[in-house]
Amino acid sequence: MDCEWAELRERCLVAEDAAVLALNKPAGISVTGERHDTDMVEMAAAQGEKLYPVHRIDKVTSGLVLLAKELGAHGQLTRQFNKRTAEKAYLAITASTGLPARGVIELPLSVGRKNRVRIAAPRESIRRAGDTWLVDDADVLAGKNYPSTTEFATVAATDEHTVLALRPLTGRRHQIRVHLAWIGHPIVGDPLFDRTGTHARTYLHSWRLRLDADWRTPPVLDLTARPDAEFFSIGGVAVTADPDALLDSAAALLAP
Repeated sequence: MDCEWAELRERCLVAEDAAVLALNKPAGISVTGERHDTDMVEMAAAQGEKLYPVHRIDKVTSGLVLLAKELGAHGQLTRQFNKRTAEKAYLAITASTGLPARGVIELPLSVGRKNRVRIAAPRESIRRAGDTWLVDDADVLAGKNYPSTTEFATVAATDEHTVLALRPLTGRRHQIRVHLAWIGHPIVGDPLFDRTGTHARTYLHSWRLRLDADWRTPPVLDLTARPDAEFFSIGGVAVTADPDALLDSAAALLAP
């Protein structure tokens, strides 16, 4: 992305204090560590700003990215991600219909050939019990695997697509993308599973984050990044006539 850091920082700013910087990242730019690609942390460093990523979202995913400006805050926040106490919510649009009002995907992940994330079981062993997708322990492949859980709620649906609010209870690489694809509901425009190249973006958005932050008053970071207008239209066809009402519905569905 041909964009100077100062411009990107200003345009995408969600929240900032002396310890952290939260941005609403556009799809198509990396957070950090991508080979052969300029990333946000590198762009900032080139302009003299040292940032420490608290978490990562994929290059193709838009939305909230939290970066620490000093190491004390970085340690406090990353521990919450490691302990799975950070509250995360995403929005996604699937290229499918027929999902229930609420569901749980309880499928372990593993890393296969060419470092590709996959379900740690044969596809045909995935079964649905009520509104939960799972595999039996006997079907889990030998080798290293990672228990992974994603909760979701259906927010809206058209004749071809479903809008979901999701809560990944674990934070594995590509978790939401792989979970949805392997149960037959891939995210629109996901390059891992859609080779047609017909969509300009992937319809997955990091929407909300809530973490403890003892340097703030009150001692919490409660962040929301609204998707841009492009997110609510696929191929020029709107998935909702009222994005504000959709987001309100999504927030209500994910409320404790």
